[in-house]
Amino acid sequence: MNTKTDFSPFEKGTLWNRIRKTTDAALQIGALKPIKTEGSVMADGGVDFLVRLVESLARKDAEKVLKAGRDKKNGESANPFLPYEKPMFVADVSNTHLCLLNKFNVIEHHLLIVTRKFEHQETLLTIRDFQAIWRCLAEFEGLAFYNGGKVAGASQDHKHVQLIPLPMASTGYPVPVESLMEKPQETPGVIPGLPFLHAFKRFSPMTGIPHDSVAQILHQMYRLMLQQLGMNPFSEGEKTLQSGPYNLLFTRRWMLLVPRSKEFFESISVNAIGFAGALLARNPEEMDLIEKKGGMGMLQHTAFARS
Repeated sequence: MNTKTDFSPFEKGTLWNRIRKTTDAALQIGALKPIKTEGSVMADGGVDFLVRLVESLARKDAEKVLKAGRDKKNGESANPFLPYEKPMFVADVSNTHLCLLNKFNVIEHHLLIVTRKFEHQETLLTIRDFQAIWRCLAEFEGLAFYNGGKVAGASQDHKHVQLIPLPMASTGYPVPVESLMEKPQETPGVIPGLPFLHAFKRFSPMTGIPHDSVAQILHQMYRLMLQQLGMNPFSEGEKTLQSGPYNLLFTRRWMLLVPRSKEFFESISVNAIGFAGALLARNPEEMDLIEKKGGMGMLQHTAFARS
């Protein structure tokens, strides 16, 4: 890990070019290992779920990804971020965070916004976390997401927020679940059509507002959502552990927080991307499970019922 203490964040307007150059270089030397999939659309509950089936030749790599962080070495999980692989490095984001490529990516240009020093994935997100992710999200339209704990689909204990470019597919909504966000809200903070416990907030694009101010707004929104759902009160400190597992998703226009009851539906791990409307099947048997249960049924199974 780099030991210098004076970091120079990337210049505004340069991140996308850095991502493309780093991706090309990492592919050329074989350090980046994309998992090839075949995509299809399965409609359920008013959402056109993007379902990706891992191609047969890529299934061994897919198994590595899903096992990452779960294999123990000397009683501890391996940490791929301390040190990180140099070919995965995209940019310094701040003196507390850096940006890496996701080594085994299913979605092209999938980024990880990682804390430089170890912070546990189950500690609450801080203003510094939101400063870092917003600095990246301000560079291009994307979906930021966070898997709060193993039950929420986190495979690594080292705190990291993830970011993928939008749209997620060439047709349909940029994020599939946005199809439900257009309906009038009967209850404030709740998306009509989502049959599980959640908190939701739409907001105007915060263009022209200083990054630090946006980060404070987003952090406050996040903490109030946790409180609204009966989780960590806003008064608790930053280093507090979360009171339960959850997924957080946000774009430049909305934020969604979903408490989790379990990680799996049958053999299929569901993380934050699932609540965006995208699922991954490792084999045809899992594809059949998704088709029979339905995407929304799977999400409902791994979340909590709305009262």
